[in-house]
Amino acid sequence: MNSSNNGAIMHRGVAVVTGASAGLGRAIARAFGNNGYDVALLARGLEGLKGAKKEIEAMGRKAIYFEVDAADASAVEEAAAKTEEHLGPIDVWVNNAMNSVFSPIKEMEPIEYKRVTEVTYLGQVYGTLAALKRMQPRNKGKIVLVGSALAYRGIPLQSAYCGSKHAVEGFFDSLRTELLHDKSKVQATMVQLPAMNTTQFGFVKSRIPHKPRPMGKIYQPEVAAQAVLYAAEHDRREINVGWPTLQAIVGNKIAPWFADYVLAKNGYKGQQTDEPEDPSRKHNLWEPLPGDHGAHGLFGSQATNFSPQLWASLHRKEILSAAVAVGAIVLFGKWLKST
Repeated sequence: MNSSNNGAIMHRGVAVVTGASAGLGRAIARAFGNNGYDVALLARGLEGLKGAKKEIEAMGRKAIYFEVDAADASAVEEAAAKTEEHLGPIDVWVNNAMNSVFSPIKEMEPIEYKRVTEVTYLGQVYGTLAALKRMQPRNKGKIVLVGSALAYRGIPLQSAYCGSKHAVEGFFDSLRTELLHDKSKVQATMVQLPAMNTTQFGFVKSRIPHKPRPMGKIYQPEVAAQAVLYAAEHDRREINVGWPTLQAIVGNKIAPWFADYVLAKNGYKGQQTDEPEDPSRKHNLWEPLPGDHGAHGLFGSQATNFSPQLWASLHRKEILSAAVAVGAIVLFGKWLKST
C-alpha cells in the first residue's frame, strides 16, 4: 500500500455502499474510505449522506452521495451510472440496505411484507444487476451481499426481515454458480452478521410492547465492516461474523427443531428491553428519519469491538502456517531426542 505526500492512502478503487447514511452502512463506508477507496454513498437520509461524505473526504478520499431508495431499481441504476461518471469504474459494490418490522406475524400487514422484501431482498438484487452491468464487460469486480445469521435461521418477531435474508441467500447461491459457469472473474461474497449495535433498533417500525434490542451477544458495527472490507479484497465464498452467527448456522443445520423450541421460549423477551415502547414512535419503513445518526445505536456499553472467531477466520492461512511450523518443531525435537 502506498502513501501520497500528504500521508493519505493512495487510491485503491471505487466502492459503492447502499444504506450508507447510518448504522452498518455508515461503518462500512468509513472502512473503505479509510483504506484508500473513493466511495459512492446510496441511501434515503440526506443528512446522514452528507455526514458520511464529509467523513470520507476528511480521510483524503473522494465521495459522492445519492438520495436513493434501494427498492427503486431505476434510481439504483442511475446512481451506478453517475458514480462511474464522477469517480470512475466501480471495483466493489456492497449491498447493505435493509429495513424491518418488529411484529408478530398475525399482526403484520401485507404491504409491510412487500416493503421490507423490496428493500432488504430486491434492493440487493437491483444493486447486483447494476454492478454486473458494469463489471462483466471488464471481467473484474467484487459484489458483497450483506446477510445475517437470520438468512439461515428465522426468529420470531422479525418474519419479514428473516424471509428477505433467506431470499438473499438463495439469490447469492444462484449468482455464484452462474459466475463460475461463465468462468467470470467477477466475484461475489456474502457476509453473515450477528446482532450489532446499530441505529436500526431505534429506526424500524415496531409493534412489540417494549423497545427492541439486539438479541444475544452484541458487536459494534466496525467488526462487521472489517469483514465486509476483507470480503471485497479476498476470494471467499462466505464470511461469518462472530461465534453466535456460526453457532446459529451450524446449530440450525444439525437440530432445527431444538432452535424452534429455544426461540419460542426466549426469542420474544430476548429482543426487548425492559423499557416500554412508545406506540407513536416514528419509524423509517416508508420515509427516512431526519438527522445524521451515525453508525452506533444505544447499546454501546453492551457491545464488543472484537471477535476472536472472525479474527481466526480472516487469518486462517497464518494460523495454519503457524500450526504446521509448531508441529515441525515438535517432530524435530522428538527426532533429536531419539538420536
